[in-house]
Amino acid sequence: MIQCKQLTFSRAGKTLVSLANFQLHPGHRVGLTGANGTGKSSLFALLQGQLLADAGELHMPHDWVMAHVAQETPALAQSALDYTLDGDQELRTLQQDCARASAGDAQAQLQLAEWHQRLAEIDGYSAEARASTLLAGLGFSQADLSRPVKDFSGGWRMRLNLARALMCRSDLLLLDEPTNHLDIEAVIWLEGWLSAYRGTLLLISHDREFLDNTVNHILHIEQQTLTLYRGGYSDFERQRAEKLALQQSSFLKQQQQMAHLQAYIDRFRAKATKAKQAQSRIKALERMELISAAHIDSPFSFGFRPPGSAPDPLLVLNRVALGYAQKPLVKLAHLAIRPGERIGLLGKNGAGKSTLIKALAQSATLLDGERVEGKDLRIGYFAQHQLEQLIAEDSPIVHLQKCDPTAREQELLDFLGGFDFRGEMARSPCGPFSGGEKSRLALAMLIWQKPNLILLDEPTNHLDLDMRHALSMALQAYEGGLVMVSHDRTLLSTCCERFVLVADGIAQVFEGDLDDYKQTLLNAVSTQAVEKPAVSGKANSYQQQKAERQARMLARRPLIKTLSQVEQQMAILSQAKAEVELTLADGAVYVQADKTDLQALLIKQADLHKQLEAFEAEWLHLQMQLEALPELE
Repeated sequence: MIQCKQLTFSRAGKTLVSLANFQLHPGHRVGLTGANGTGKSSLFALLQGQLLADAGELHMPHDWVMAHVAQETPALAQSALDYTLDGDQELRTLQQDCARASAGDAQAQLQLAEWHQRLAEIDGYSAEARASTLLAGLGFSQADLSRPVKDFSGGWRMRLNLARALMCRSDLLLLDEPTNHLDIEAVIWLEGWLSAYRGTLLLISHDREFLDNTVNHILHIEQQTLTLYRGGYSDFERQRAEKLALQQSSFLKQQQQMAHLQAYIDRFRAKATKAKQAQSRIKALERMELISAAHIDSPFSFGFRPPGSAPDPLLVLNRVALGYAQKPLVKLAHLAIRPGERIGLLGKNGAGKSTLIKALAQSATLLDGERVEGKDLRIGYFAQHQLEQLIAEDSPIVHLQKCDPTAREQELLDFLGGFDFRGEMARSPCGPFSGGEKSRLALAMLIWQKPNLILLDEPTNHLDLDMRHALSMALQAYEGGLVMVSHDRTLLSTCCERFVLVADGIAQVFEGDLDDYKQTLLNAVSTQAVEKPAVSGKANSYQQQKAERQARMLARRPLIKTLSQVEQQMAILSQAKAEVELTLADGAVYVQADKTDLQALLIKQADLHKQLEAFEAEWLHLQMQLEALPELE
């Protein structure tokens, strides 16, 4: 286990954690939380031996294998699959040793049986299939597996680094914001993988739902103190809220937040009580009452200024084709955005969500069709590239003064205080600011301009949990229109009323909420699945159910038959391999002067390994196809 006793560590002369005591047992999945700058990444550096403790003790098992995600990826000619396989160092060493023996190294041949036995113990013969599964789960296509690493963009290289870390058969896995470069589909897959991980996990994330679905403990850093809580992130929030609610001033602020939420829930319920996603959103907002108390000491407190008059509709897209360089990427039949409407865009990375939101912001990606702006439309657009447009020499107050030269300085300073730009920080150049601080400044500039339509493209990147909560609260009270792209499902579920799915070159309304979307992803039907017939009426209910069941049986039957055949072949090959390895385990075969029998056995063993590996890969592919089909009821 990992044990800390009276641990104190610091960076750049600033004490981050003082006199910490905690124990992490094997199998614990721990979320490491705390405000930016409190020492989360420094604790990771301490565990990796990159930082020394100022005082106290940190004990870890010496034989533990540690895995972490590299922050840099060299421009390698190596394929994505080979790069991922390199995450298992023992596997690669054994493969190299076996290759030396095959090349005629006499000394290596004497140990060949032992190496093959070890490869079998670590599932080395199915390593390529496992690596392919990891890459597929993280969004790589089959064609991507053979592409050189240097051909991938920065975001996809980070996914490769994540796959390489997951490939390692580690005892301790350190993940620092692993979802930053993932879409919702990949995040959901990663949740499932981490939930089945048998080692000890230490995870830094600002995604509340991701933490809830992956960890069973929270290690929270606050005021130089490390506190270990049992349960997921929501459990931690409730436990912490109980402590904070004991303070009268905090309790009063909590009541104000709860009253604000209840008023919003009541107003929303009055608008839409029948839609399924409306009811889902009401439940999400009601849950916010329970967690708001955990953020009552947050340094962030801001709201959107009243947008004033707004056209109805705000913006309309009709029969549009969107893309770049005259190459269409997304087609959309119709989308009208009205005041007060909140739309979340769903779909994989690269499907065209950002292309669509850019078309809403301006006509740059509009290749064909009609984009109609309402009179007095004022768009507030937030995208990650806008952080680069901040002027490094200008302070937050100067940036806001350029947005509104007539505003009083004290009014601007008060407003910036809600984004935690206080004192000297409000007047300091923003060049040295962190990514989170620049994001907060860009959001402050957007909000100050009183837009009546807000377009947000991944607004929570670099934001910690307190700032995400404050943004969610502000967006819930916002009276204008909203379109948002985000992989933060908590923000989407609490701030969006309906969703548009961008997939396969088409953008269209998704009938359902985020739970429905998640279920759709988990039960994705393969190309063999038969579409459900459109039958209505009670009289046809039985026939419809019967037809659907038959369709599911027809889709599953050939897969089950093939899977059974593959399993039979695997059993035959496994038995033959075991018999060969039993013979090779007898030392007598190695001392014979004539090595013909030994060489024949080794060749047969290698051939059996190769065949078994191919069948295992086919079995895994068939199993994934079968699991993707709807189950029989």
